[in-house]
Amino acid sequence: MKTANFMARGRQHRGVLQGGLLIDAAGEAHRPDEVQFLLPVNPGKVIALALNYADHNAELGFKTPEEPVMFLKPNTSLLPHGGTVEYPRGAQFMHYEVELGIVVGRDARRVKAKDAEAYIGGYTIANDLVVRDYVSNYYRPPMRAKGWDTFGPLGPYLVSADEVPDPYNLGLRAFVNGELRQEGNTRDMILRGPELIEFMSRFMTLQAGDVILTGTPKGVSHVKPGDVMRLEIDGLGALENDVQWESEDAEPLIAQEGQRI
Repeated sequence: MKTANFMARGRQHRGVLQGGLLIDAAGEAHRPDEVQFLLPVNPGKVIALALNYADHNAELGFKTPEEPVMFLKPNTSLLPHGGTVEYPRGAQFMHYEVELGIVVGRDARRVKAKDAEAYIGGYTIANDLVVRDYVSNYYRPPMRAKGWDTFGPLGPYLVSADEVPDPYNLGLRAFVNGELRQEGNTRDMILRGPELIEFMSRFMTLQAGDVILTGTPKGVSHVKPGDVMRLEIDGLGALENDVQWESEDAEPLIAQEGQRI
């Protein structure tokens, strides 16, 4: 089942996608291209994973880490399908990253990998945007690089786990202005959802609605104001957002921390 939160006729709805239409609680049908999408979930926290595809690590010049490299994506960075990403003034190297988002279905603490599938509520598409000017190494949490407002598009749908028979054989694609820029497959993840849930839930409680971003394959490239990003994952739909300049009164933030990676 694919569900979405959206605004239509001045009211907020939650609908189920059926036959290409969103069916709300009253049974009324809405065309997806005529509604304003909201976030598919409202997570308590978003935990993102870096360097979880070997080809992307090679692309950046990094060795594969010995254990998961994690950081928190601020909830203020989240943006729904159709929202506008703000390009920070002073930034030079801003990249998209298409990622499979795992949505936790129920509270998890000290869960073993063999049992972890039962704690997955569904999946969504994520764009883990980053300004690489502000990254120098993965030992330093990349909050300034990845934590900007609007730097965490999610959606458009929450796809229930039972509708994704093999989440580790899904094609991922990123288009910029209609041009295919990035392509990979979730089968190339180094650590998969169950392993990540075991690792994370050993020291913190994962709560229902939390989102785990599972990393991106190779193929990242620059985007600039005026571009439109379209991210696709097989069976999950397409997440689309445009990029526009941050407001003119924003003071440029220029910080090139060593090597741009």
